[in-house]
Amino acid sequence: MRIVGILLAAGKGARFGGDKLLAPLRLAAVGIPAGTPIGMASCRHLVAALPETIAVVRPRDAELALALAAENARVIECARADEGMGASLACAVAAAPDADGWVVALADMPWIQPDTIRLVADALRGGADIAAPSYRDERGHPVGFARRHYAALAASRGDEGARVIVTANRDHLTLCATVDPGVVRDVDRLSDLEEP
Repeated sequence: MRIVGILLAAGKGARFGGDKLLAPLRLAAVGIPAGTPIGMASCRHLVAALPETIAVVRPRDAELALALAAENARVIECARADEGMGASLACAVAAAPDADGWVVALADMPWIQPDTIRLVADALRGGADIAAPSYRDERGHPVGFARRHYAALAASRGDEGARVIVTANRDHLTLCATVDPGVVRDVDRLSDLEEP
């Protein structure tokens, strides 16, 4: 079964002050040394779990594109990235239309363990419609989608991304309990790089 990883890396990082995904981790993150850029750490974990990974970047974001390609992701530019996360998601899914499923990860979540990503992918392989990890009863990321959601994912718009699809299909959501706190921890501001 072909499950493709999708790394959404086309945000502006406005609350962070820009270039968030190239900012270095202050502390080691799940086997990744301090100093590694946030986006590279997130990409490395996703590729470790799902070798076929597509990373979506903004147009002309050459430095980030090169860095993600060096992590063995297939990098695509989304011309409509300014429209929001939904547009980036649609670009990525359209780049792998024949996949059996997709695991959608956010590039500003460098603490998610590869084993957690595998757990989500394995849930899809086992027949889950939508799968996500949970930590202490809180749903986290990444989120996996079975093939039947292709049309909805490819039509995503705005800043909601896949949230609308998950909400509309909450009765079909499989939660995978994990001890990985990284599934609910992201980087919005510089202070988020400190110890939790």
